[in-house]
Parts: sequence; C-alpha cells; structure tokens
Amino acid sequence: MSILDEIVAVKKEEVKILRSEYTLSRFSDSEHFDKQTLSMIDFISKTKDIAIIAEVKKASPSKGLIRSDFDHMKIAEIYFENKSAAVSVLTDQRFFQGNIQFLNDISRIKEAPLLRKDFIIDEYQVFEAKSNGADVILLIAEILSKNQIKELSMCTFELGLEVLLEIHSEEQLSKIDFSLNTLIGINNRNLSDFSVDINTTRKLSILIPENVVVISESGISNKRSIETLKETKVQGVLIGEHFMKSNNIDKEVKKMKEWCQREN
Repeated sequence: MSILDEIVAVKKEEVKILRSEYTLSRFSDSEHFDKQTLSMIDFISKTKDIAIIAEVKKASPSKGLIRSDFDHMKIAEIYFENKSAAVSVLTDQRFFQGNIQFLNDISRIKEAPLLRKDFIIDEYQVFEAKSNGADVILLIAEILSKNQIKELSMCTFELGLEVLLEIHSEEQLSKIDFSLNTLIGINNRNLSDFSVDINTTRKLSILIPENVVVISESGISNKRSIETLKETKVQGVLIGEHFMKSNNIDKEVKKMKEWCQREN
C-alpha cells in the first residue's frame, strides 16, 4: 500500500466518524458558516506578478516534523502582513500534524482567502471546511473519479466556496470539466514516491485552457524555480515547506515576493 492509499483509507474512517457525529444542518450552526467568503481567483487576479499562496504546515509524511516552534496564528499573521494572495492551512492530523481548529482560529483574523488543505473525498468534509472559515477547498484528482470531482465541486460552489483542483499527470486531465473547474493546481510532487520535478508544471500547463487560473505547487524554494515558472502561464505558487523551514519566515516571504515580480 502506498502512502497515498494509506491516507485515503484513513480519510474514509475519519468521514465515517464525522458523519456519525454531525448532520449537515449542524454545520450551519457555526459562527463562520454564513460569513461572506473571499475569492482566491479574485485575489490572484489583482496582481500582475506571480501570486503567493503561503502555507501553514507543521509536518509532512516525507519530511516528518518541519517546524518545531510551530505557531499557526503567528505564521498566518506574517503571511497576511505580507499581503499573500491566500493562505493554505493543513488540517490533516495523522500525516501532517494539522488540525481543523487551525483553520477556525486563522479565519478570525483573515485578510485573504483561506484554503483548506486536506484529502477531501466526501461532502461532509466540504461542509466542515465551510463551518470552520474556509474560502477554498483542495480537491486532488489523483484520488477522485471524474464524477466525484464534479459532485464535490458542485457541492462546494453551492456553499459559496471555490475549488483548487490539483493534478499531477496528463492522464488526470480527462477527469476535468474546465468550464466548471477554472482554478487548477499542478503538483510538482509525485504523491506516490514524493519526488519533485518543477518541470511537471511546465509540461502540464500548456495543456490547460487559457481561461483557467493555474497554480504551481511544491518544490518552489529559489529564484531559479520562479524564473522557470515565469516562462509558463502560471499565475500563482503555493509554498509551504520553504517558509516553514526558514529561521525568518517574514524575510523569506518578502524575498519570494521580490522574485515573483514581473518586469512588465
């Protein structure tokens, strides 16, 4: 069993528990549920530069603990102060040491859209995201069928949220209705063996329609990688590990913003 298969198996058990403890109507009792959401697409479109989606991430299956002095609120505040286009929050507990409460807490101070970063396979997780202050959810094409992508996307849109639909290979493109899913993330990390190749974005981005907003994810840590992405149609980058490993997050975010500036 691959790590991805293991993660999905755990998610299925988590969904069973979630469904046993909640009704869909109970989620609407949350103080966040009826709040106006923010559009990641709008925030990304506001800048001519490559937009930064900065991630709050404590650990990962491949690297283990990434940041020992982890304080999700302080990290989020730095991201907001630096005008990040969005903030991604890891909510998976078992494999990333995240927590849905991180999302809930950060939503109280948010100045940009919040992405719930998790392995979402069921509508209950979408409602849970909404009730904890998310503006966007991640859907991973690799673990979902074409019908699941459509159904979960429709559920998300009905709640007023956006979907960042993540792909890693050309084969996954056939699952996507680009008239429905217009925000696509290209993961440079192979979720089977965790190898990273930024050229994945270069290869796949040319196959995506012009009307779609493209985000490059994983393996982005230096000026060279940003220069590579400037040669593509990428409009944003999702960066987590690089910031989390830094001794000075504020300094690294500022440096990355400089690299992401376009000349024209």
